[in-house]
Amino acid sequence: MATPDEIPLQPGSARQWPARGRPSAAQGASAAFIAIAGVIAGTALLGVAAGFLWAAIAPRALVEVVGPGSADIVNPETNAFFLADGWFIVLAVAGGLVSGTAGYALAVRRNGPAAMAGILAGGLAAALLAKWIGQQSGAAAFNHSLALGHVGQLLRDPPMVGGLGPLMFWPLAAGLIAGGMELLSQRPWRRR
Repeated sequence: MATPDEIPLQPGSARQWPARGRPSAAQGASAAFIAIAGVIAGTALLGVAAGFLWAAIAPRALVEVVGPGSADIVNPETNAFFLADGWFIVLAVAGGLVSGTAGYALAVRRNGPAAMAGILAGGLAAALLAKWIGQQSGAAAFNHSLALGHVGQLLRDPPMVGGLGPLMFWPLAAGLIAGGMELLSQRPWRRR
């Protein structure tokens, strides 16, 4: 058996050169990187929009100022906190469905597992951005009014996400939709 250094190179036209229309490995890697970065950035932008939408539609608890920097909830049995989490989850699942579908169509079909990781990372980034934007919306005005401490003044508390669980719905939905689409594309009847 010959070792690799003993195998002679074939002269002239018998050598295989990459076709002009095909990208080289370096071009393919850079295209994959650009596609993955695009998926993450696009999903993050979708998270920004979801954060503003969540801030607009999430119910806010009514609180009464009892002193400078202190407030109590007017109705302790309010369901505003649960509904705020519920709206966040609905928006996260919807965003995950959109980003998973678009990410699969634009990146996973061509670039495989690395693009799938980009979909999941983008989903987590989008959920974090949506949470941050939604919770910061109106927080400055609320904190200013609370600091003034006009006793008896009624304020609306900014929406808050109760825990880390709702944040996982975006990457979960995106991963399930993109993974499901990949699974369906690999079915035996599809290959024919």
